[in-house]
Amino acid sequence: MKKDTYFYKTYFTLFGTVAAQSLIVFSVNLADSVMLGRYSEVAMSGVSLANQIQFLLICLINGVGTGLVTLGSQYWGKRDTASVKKVYAAAFYTAVAIAAVMAAVVSVAPAGVLGLLSDDTEIVAAGAQYIRIMAHSYLVFAVSYSLICLMRAVESVRIGFYTSVVALAVNIFLNYVLIFGHLGFPEMGVKGAAVATLISRVAELVYVLFYVFVYEKKLRLRVADVFKAERSFVRDYLKVGLPPVGSGGSWGVAMFLQTAIIGRLGAAAIGANAVSAPVFQVVAVLYTSASSASAVLTAKTVGEGDLPRLKTYVKRFQVIFLITGAVSSAVLFSCRRLIVGFYDVSADTRALSVTFLTILAISVFGSAYEAPCLVGVVSGGGDTAFVFKNDIIFMWCLVLPLSALSAFVFRWPIPVTFFLLKMDQLLKCVVAVVKVNRFKWVKKLTR
Repeated sequence: MKKDTYFYKTYFTLFGTVAAQSLIVFSVNLADSVMLGRYSEVAMSGVSLANQIQFLLICLINGVGTGLVTLGSQYWGKRDTASVKKVYAAAFYTAVAIAAVMAAVVSVAPAGVLGLLSDDTEIVAAGAQYIRIMAHSYLVFAVSYSLICLMRAVESVRIGFYTSVVALAVNIFLNYVLIFGHLGFPEMGVKGAAVATLISRVAELVYVLFYVFVYEKKLRLRVADVFKAERSFVRDYLKVGLPPVGSGGSWGVAMFLQTAIIGRLGAAAIGANAVSAPVFQVVAVLYTSASSASAVLTAKTVGEGDLPRLKTYVKRFQVIFLITGAVSSAVLFSCRRLIVGFYDVSADTRALSVTFLTILAISVFGSAYEAPCLVGVVSGGGDTAFVFKNDIIFMWCLVLPLSALSAFVFRWPIPVTFFLLKMDQLLKCVVAVVKVNRFKWVKKLTR
């Protein structure tokens, strides 16, 4: 009974806190989208394109965080805090390197990068104005998010929620005054949204630095620990962390290409995707948070070496994942017209947006089961390479080829192409059921 209480209390605490944090993080982008949607449909679509680059960065840094949580939580299960710090140093350098490369690329050729997503020059120009400023936030985000994942590995998750609240409050206020020119500020439009988001990311970093280095007592992390990367731990981390980074990068690039396909189906399709993408990211918080919570519990239990308890946990996880999928799917389907009503868009864009959200409501049910099973339980148990291989097969060998054929060869209706872009979320459920219940993914990674 004591273990049962620990499981449910720990899981739902992790899930609830990470969900609240992630919901607020994506709400920052949603706030940009909604406010710019009332300012200009072109501005909204341009920022939607630019946010695909931000989404790629999030996927990559989240991969870094997955490796950190997996290996760090196993050491935390042994209460080896010195090794947790060494794992973080390796993850820190990886996150900073990725963010620096992406910032350099989009700073040098913003219009060229966004031109890969759409051939509408007006929308690309608006997106380029936004991304030039947002590039300065990439390193800031990498540092703050890696520290939040470090805290997650040792079951201190509230910091992520608090920092996200700070970021959202700052972002909404600055969006209001900078996009529209209120309270004596100049009307900056797209640039105002970018400046607001950049400042909110800086505020987020300041808060998390204070928490980790001043307030937090589990690790007592020092600045010197961050830069003290040991070769043996770097090797261990890269072995565990590179597959999730590769999986995140593959997923982010695939989303980039999906946007490129939709971006060549007309202005209504671009606008509908601009409406549906941020909404889906917010709904997806439910299953990504389930992945994070289950990964921490799984990795810690593997580190403790308690296989019978782990098997009990996995059965409970799957029931929770199915319930989460049913609820999130029903909520999104019920609210789809209400959501579209917040946007001042054309009639064609409005109708297509409702259709896109209906398709997403179907696919999210599959996502809510397969993603936590594979990204959470299987990766958390030590088999981080499987998810990468699975994503490559489904996304690059099935989804993207069929979607491209639908859009450019067979010229099927836009909703058919959009469904094909999301069908892997349902097909992966078959793989997840088989993989997660065989327990061949359990691997002890600590020294």
